[in-house]
Amino acid sequence: MSTMTPTTRTAAPHRAPSAPNKRSGRVRSASAALWQASPLTYLALIITIVLSVFPIVWSFIVASRDNSAVTAIPPPLTPGPNFFSNASRVLENTDANFIYGLVNSAIVAGCVTVSVVFFSTLAGFAFAKLKFRGKNALLLIIIMTMMIPTQINIIPLYLLMVKFDWTNTLQAVIVPFLVKGFGVFMIRQYAESAISDELIEAARMDGASTWRTYWSVVLPALRPAAAVLGLLTFMETWNDFLWPYVVLNGDTPTVQVSLNILATGYYKTDYVQVFTGTALAIVPLLIVFIAFGRQIIGGIMEGSVKA
Repeated sequence: MSTMTPTTRTAAPHRAPSAPNKRSGRVRSASAALWQASPLTYLALIITIVLSVFPIVWSFIVASRDNSAVTAIPPPLTPGPNFFSNASRVLENTDANFIYGLVNSAIVAGCVTVSVVFFSTLAGFAFAKLKFRGKNALLLIIIMTMMIPTQINIIPLYLLMVKFDWTNTLQAVIVPFLVKGFGVFMIRQYAESAISDELIEAARMDGASTWRTYWSVVLPALRPAAAVLGLLTFMETWNDFLWPYVVLNGDTPTVQVSLNILATGYYKTDYVQVFTGTALAIVPLLIVFIAFGRQIIGGIMEGSVKA
């Protein structure tokens, strides 16, 4: 009968963590510390926000007071009781036609924004995902148009408007800006990474035409970039002053032309009217940003997660 001898187990010696583990731990801790905001970061952000918001807030404050608030030292930081009376004076000013300017600016900015987003998404999709002869040369020409300042084109563009008999009409401030090279380039760059070639091929295998592929597959994927482009285009068109000032007059103004009449159309400038008109002109931009800002940010985050 065999006897079983118990086996002795020796405990494994305790091993100190290796140097690579210590190094990786230090790297992780350094990376975590890098993403933690310091008090200096919060201070810089607060200063940036105050410097960005203060001019807008101060415009509303002065718009609610009288002309003495413009030159007061220190400047007033609380609103006064005269905003609605000042606003009624601006809206009833027949020289500035401020209400007419607001309506015209809304029409111009809306038409230009819709057109720029539509044509930019079409062209951006074509340059990013379609193959055709001369694609790189055409894209280079579009990029070159972005290098030409608007001021250089004013004289030939004005002569063209005179030839078409479009001066003092809204067509003159809408038609020349229906397509923007920046929009085409921006959507093209976004479509390169946001839309896969396999997705386009799957749509074609299902029998979808190029237009159907754009409308049902490409356009929903481009929604984040299209929303950002639409907001930027609306703000740029709404705030544009030089070209409307050249081609329009006081009978068919945009809001910026009306503001210029308030500022320079009288022997003595009524600064309260100017600040009140500026505050009223800012309100539509704030409404647009509040209404669509969350959708734009949500769309950007959705696109980044999908990417």
